[in-house]
Amino acid sequence: QVQLVESGGGSVQPGGSLRLSCAASRSISSFNAMGWYRQAPGKQRELVARVTNDDNTNYADSVKGRFFISRDNAKNTVYLQMNSLKPEDTAVYYCHAELQIFRQSPRYDYWGQGTQVTVSS
Repeated sequence: QVQLVESGGGSVQPGGSLRLSCAASRSISSFNAMGWYRQAPGKQRELVARVTNDDNTNYADSVKGRFFISRDNAKNTVYLQMNSLKPEDTAVYYCHAELQIFRQSPRYDYWGQGTQVTVSS
């Protein structure tokens, strides 16, 4: 089964930065998209950032201009650079991989275990 392992979470002050990493057990180029989701206490899991294997990116409105997703295919790793962090960014962040071999084929979703990000004074 596909494994996704997140790292880089921690506790920072408002205005600080963190870089999250997601290491995959399979070549990330084999997935049609990679992304980051987050879930705060009492809230529904939401999309933060997504990148396709043709380099199309999407960001949640709340993180545009502050967060940036990138990938290193040689290292099978996807990154999330988080700048100007706010207390509202506090959540568990999950790595996500999407696999759809053909346009009309079944879609498969894979998730990491999550890494905690806490932004507080």
